[in-house]
Amino acid sequence: MSVKVIVLGTGAMGSGMAKMILEKEGMEIAGVYASRAAKHGKDIGEVLELDKKLGIKVSNDLDEVLGQEADIVIQATTSFTKEAFPQIEKAIKAGKNVISIAEEMSYPGIGNPELADNMNKLALENNVTVLGTGINPGFVLDSLIIMLTGACQNVTKIKAARINDLSPFGATVMKTQGVGTTVEEFSRGIEEGNIVGHIGFPESITLIAEALGWELDEITQTREPIISKTYRETPHVKVEPGMVAGCKHIGYGFKNGEAIITLEHPQQIHPGLENVKTGDYIWIEGTPNINMAIKPEIPGGIGTIATAVNMIPHVINAAPGLVSMKDLPVPRAILGDVQKLINKR
Repeated sequence: MSVKVIVLGTGAMGSGMAKMILEKEGMEIAGVYASRAAKHGKDIGEVLELDKKLGIKVSNDLDEVLGQEADIVIQATTSFTKEAFPQIEKAIKAGKNVISIAEEMSYPGIGNPELADNMNKLALENNVTVLGTGINPGFVLDSLIIMLTGACQNVTKIKAARINDLSPFGATVMKTQGVGTTVEEFSRGIEEGNIVGHIGFPESITLIAEALGWELDEITQTREPIISKTYRETPHVKVEPGMVAGCKHIGYGFKNGEAIITLEHPQQIHPGLENVKTGDYIWIEGTPNINMAIKPEIPGGIGTIATAVNMIPHVINAAPGLVSMKDLPVPRAILGDVQKLINKR
């Protein structure tokens, strides 16, 4: 019997995950939810711009979709735990395992401890598992770091950086990163909470620390404008010299007054125009020292889609409750029959 998946959200990430699921042997889509009324009733093949209809209708009735028989729900509708929770709660009560790509869901107990406790209790009561994951948080700046420390006898300090190009993203991302603003507008946006930079540093830092057994004293963050020296343009924004091309966001985990975990995520449009090369970098100070570089960076969209879908067997097999990436087996690509990877039904 194929692994049946319900997809919540038909934006870029939800649609991408739906397409990947359709390509996998032993996995099928049981239902699709979209909040936009314009998509209601359309065949998923049409929504995904495939060359055929699949006989599965998109619905904006969440209860109807969650009423379908399925092993797991993948949620791609928000970045925040508070916004994700109502849908997750309904999925849990419907007896479905859940994978959410909401960034805060990678370790929801940090920002929303009461909701996290509630999710865990509900998951235990309904014998299902809930996981938050993605490319970052979820993989590059936490799970990959944790895995690399497995080759160390001791670790004293960790630093990692994800340097990427924001150019392919849409208007919403440009606004949240402050692209196209003046320096003054950027500062005001930070103060007012309209410019947020990366979402997930406290979650990733805590994930790393708890996996290694470190007890941190404090987690802090800084956000600074990346000021362009050249003209840059995307379909959604124009940046003149002297304007903001992106946000340099850094998270620190402190112990005894020293930053023992430092995560950097400078994001800007067309970094190559100023000779900035993209990539994912991890430096572990310990025995031995480890220095890893992936150039260019793992693509964010593809990476998030793949990480979420590839974790489906692990979540179905896992013990009930709210879990994080450090609690589950190492993610790996699904290249065979998914049904053969399932131990629990």
